[in-house]
Amino acid sequence: MALRKLFDSSSAQMRVAGFMSGSGTNLRKIIEHEKKLEKERSESPFKIVVIFTDNASSKALEIGKDYDIPVIARDIRAFYAKRGRPRKDMNLRKEFDKWILEALKPFSVDIATFAGYMSVASNVLVENLVAINVHPADLSIKNENGKRKFKGEHAVRDAILAGEKTIASTTHIVEEGVDEGRLLLISSPVEVEKPDSMLTEHDIDLIANHNQEILKQKGDWIIFPLTLQFIAEGRFQVNESGIIHFDGKPIPDGIRIEDINLS
Repeated sequence: MALRKLFDSSSAQMRVAGFMSGSGTNLRKIIEHEKKLEKERSESPFKIVVIFTDNASSKALEIGKDYDIPVIARDIRAFYAKRGRPRKDMNLRKEFDKWILEALKPFSVDIATFAGYMSVASNVLVENLVAINVHPADLSIKNENGKRKFKGEHAVRDAILAGEKTIASTTHIVEEGVDEGRLLLISSPVEVEKPDSMLTEHDIDLIANHNQEILKQKGDWIIFPLTLQFIAEGRFQVNESGIIHFDGKPIPDGIRIEDINLS
């Protein structure tokens, strides 16, 4: 069965839009990796060409200034408030996402990276722009019904409460359904840090936040930049059935970073 690269690496440098809503630490790490590759190879296979933020209070302008990258901003709270609708209204989200696509046209974007982007993408966005997200859980873990076990914003907390001894990050393609996209890279496992004593709800939240921060540093910041690099190099492919491959081998449950030769 024929394979098609997620990005045709023979054409040109992959042009990336960085989407963010907050501090943008993940996006900074991606840009730093881009600069590292430029230094080592004289040119990186990918380039962040524009930043989009849906939050007027984010650090997008600061990051754009630091790296001389243009920034597009449209506050989603103000967008919904002006129309008197709740943010969960996904029909209205389509209008917001159409605006994003129009705003990105001058930048000829090949792919988007959701680096702490907190708005759920509508089908308008996911069907017209390939986007990659990182999630603070091993999305290959499934429950007894065969569904992904640790989805959503409380994934780290849920994993700890489920008795998981380690946690991991996963990059995936953004598709319809939160954290339901096809899997790409899974980070090395990070040991959960917690006391053995009984915990209150407050303690659990603090422990989850602590472990998520560790996972961000040891998981997200490693696999997210590498995922973009590997896509730009043509190492991720898809077959006619939509199954993701890495270096020609099928990876329906993603590929673990320790199974890749990084030398």
